[in-house]
Amino acid sequence: MFALSLTNNKAVNAWVEEMAAMTRPDGIVWIDGSEEQLDSLRKQSLASGEIIALNQEKLPGCYLHRTAVNDVARVEHRTFICSRKKENAGPTNNWMDPVEMYARLRKLYDGSMRGRTMYVIPFSMTVPESPFAKFGIELTDSIYVVLNMAIMTRIGTRVLKCLDASADPSVFTKGLHAKAGIDEENRYIVQFPEDNAIWSINSGYGGNVLLGKKCFALRIASFLGWQEGWMAEHMLILGIENPKGEIRYLAAAFPSACGKTNLAMLIPPEVYKNKGYKVWCVGDDIAWLRIGPDGRLWAVNPEAGFFGVAPGTNMKSNPNALLSCRKDTIFTNVVHNLDDNTVWWEGLDKNPPKNALNWKGEKWDASGGSKGAHPNSRFTAPAKQCPCISSEFEAPQGVPISALVFGGRRAKTAPLVYQSRDWDHGVFVGSIMASETTAAASGAVGVVRRDPMAMLPFCGYHMGDYFAHWFEMGTKIPKPPKIFNVNWFRTDENGNFIWPGYGENMRVLEWIIKRAFGEADAVDSPIGYLPKAEEINREGLDVSLDTLKGLLSVDKELWREEAKGIHEFYAKFGDKLPVKLKDELAKLEKNLA
Repeated sequence: MFALSLTNNKAVNAWVEEMAAMTRPDGIVWIDGSEEQLDSLRKQSLASGEIIALNQEKLPGCYLHRTAVNDVARVEHRTFICSRKKENAGPTNNWMDPVEMYARLRKLYDGSMRGRTMYVIPFSMTVPESPFAKFGIELTDSIYVVLNMAIMTRIGTRVLKCLDASADPSVFTKGLHAKAGIDEENRYIVQFPEDNAIWSINSGYGGNVLLGKKCFALRIASFLGWQEGWMAEHMLILGIENPKGEIRYLAAAFPSACGKTNLAMLIPPEVYKNKGYKVWCVGDDIAWLRIGPDGRLWAVNPEAGFFGVAPGTNMKSNPNALLSCRKDTIFTNVVHNLDDNTVWWEGLDKNPPKNALNWKGEKWDASGGSKGAHPNSRFTAPAKQCPCISSEFEAPQGVPISALVFGGRRAKTAPLVYQSRDWDHGVFVGSIMASETTAAASGAVGVVRRDPMAMLPFCGYHMGDYFAHWFEMGTKIPKPPKIFNVNWFRTDENGNFIWPGYGENMRVLEWIIKRAFGEADAVDSPIGYLPKAEEINREGLDVSLDTLKGLLSVDKELWREEAKGIHEFYAKFGDKLPVKLKDELAKLEKNLA
């Protein structure tokens, strides 16, 4: 079955034909984005067992999928940035010469779709009519990928029309995915930045095969942003509405396990709700930022859905995320509750099902001690279903950003919140972002792992050039946002968190936004501007003023140790490390002397 192409775009058609000649599918189906076609594909996927229909009364439009047991997460050691020169990939990316990589991959793709159908997915990152929009075509032999891309991006003929009307209809990101044999030893997720191409093979896990996500929206887009003068960042976007009805926006970057999605969908404490404060989610994971005609930095969320981690998501930690996946959602690698044909995962509630299958499809009982859901099990849900989704979620021009926030998980070093002195100092603050390993991570506890701007695994080019791009953007933004750092994870002598976190983080965001608009005071410190403890609203909060002062304290000895670690980290980047970062580190050391 070779369906007719949906476009007269010669570049698109020629590339699809070339890839089909290599992979040799039995048929080609073009995805038009219609509900009728998607419904037909769901029926095929149900018939083959690729997805399982859940209770359509309790979870309408929801399905369960299980990946192969050897294919459950992103594989950083099999992820490559194949720029033509090794130095352009930098020391933090895996690199191979593109000529060599293409030759290796072509052998793996050769005939890989025999007996299967190739689906051609035209997709747009952000609304296709937006000036931010970037277009791609993903070729895949997985209906699961089609159904997820329909949630995570905008797909179909609407995209092709916008591509054909664009300044250069031959410019699109070429994404090729083949399940092949789900062979771990031959699994590759490869970005070719200069070719605007992504090739993924031998995986069926979302993070490796939904090519619009990290592969395009961060690795390829960060390279495009560097070339074109904008930024693709691993950031949530949220708006805070004050009692006057003004909405002010910030974007924030956090490494994994730091509560990023929870913050993106924050529910204000009662004391704020009663005054009329609201929080609106524009995005939970990725932000594309450009300078607007008014001289401010404007941001869009390039995605259309959430690809959220299920375990730990519940009505206390993140009610908005849980409510987002009550319908039209695909659950991957969670527990299948056979009694009522619903799903469950660790941390959802304290009532694990008695009659259930675990993420592998095996009979499972919580009393056996094993995990029912995989720790990286997921839900793919349309963002528009989130109860706190912003009315500006699909605004083509995006939203104006008044503050950029960086964060990490530090037990003692970083205070609850501090502000950079200026843009250059803010870039330094982002570049030294780090988290300490927890008991949940493999290996030693308390080891500091640097993750600048939370982009270490996602930067599509040399991180030294990436830092330089941040500095260059600072010279071009007439009205730059203020830059802050937060740390919700300070602990006491017993290892307990001192700050309550979750919705109470609103109290810190309030100070950040007030500072961004010149409405709050601050005191200088060796590391930047700190709030006076009295400036953080404690109304209705069980945290004493003295405790808050402790959370805002700066231990010079710890920071002197921190500076040594920063020197070690910066050494990785050699001559590519911007001089401005060395200068900022020298200033910090002088302040600590």
